[in-house]
Amino acid sequence: MDPMALLALATFVFLATHFVSSTPLRSGLAGLLGDNGYLGLYSAVSLATLGWMIWAYTKAPFERLWVGDEFKVWALVLMPVSLVFLVCGLLSRNPSAVRQESALRSMGEPRGILRVTRHPVQWAIALWALVHLIARGDAASVIFFGGLLLLSLSGTVLIDARKDRTIGVDWKRFAAATSNIPFAAIIQGRNQFRFDEIGWVKVLAGLALYFVLVFLHPYLFGARPY
Repeated sequence: MDPMALLALATFVFLATHFVSSTPLRSGLAGLLGDNGYLGLYSAVSLATLGWMIWAYTKAPFERLWVGDEFKVWALVLMPVSLVFLVCGLLSRNPSAVRQESALRSMGEPRGILRVTRHPVQWAIALWALVHLIARGDAASVIFFGGLLLLSLSGTVLIDARKDRTIGVDWKRFAAATSNIPFAAIIQGRNQFRFDEIGWVKVLAGLALYFVLVFLHPYLFGARPY
């Protein structure tokens, strides 16, 4: 198979397996396998298809669509934001995450990064994918990073819909005080920014991760990020 077509197929399969969780097939599989069995199968298939997608990307030819070098400065500016979002999201209890619905019952007012967005990890991935897509400027990157960007952005909407459908009132209360799009709830006056709740530790951890990745980027990925 043509390498570019293989990458497109791998990306399609990767996306399709993730969208299963938003279809009636999810409940059928969960009923058949149990929640733990379904989650285990879903995780294994996700990792396998992601590995296939990465392998196909490395084998795809470089077909330039635009000169992306002038956009690399944006990657250097926006990637710290992405990694701060990632660290804050991973280190915060979030009702939108897998099996964290119980957090709603013990949570009062949303705090920390949840005041900014209820999907910090998804937005971190979306921002990472967007800046790499633009800075690379080739057809394979449009497919690869475009697929990850599509998954992350659509994932925020699909997660909201599923949580609203399965949780109900508690989720509606949480969603009313937060926003999907970063800072939207704050701009609309439904919440307020509280840096003290996020704290310097998480922010500095995100920035430290950024500088480590900048240093290791040529060795890990074979390309200088600047």
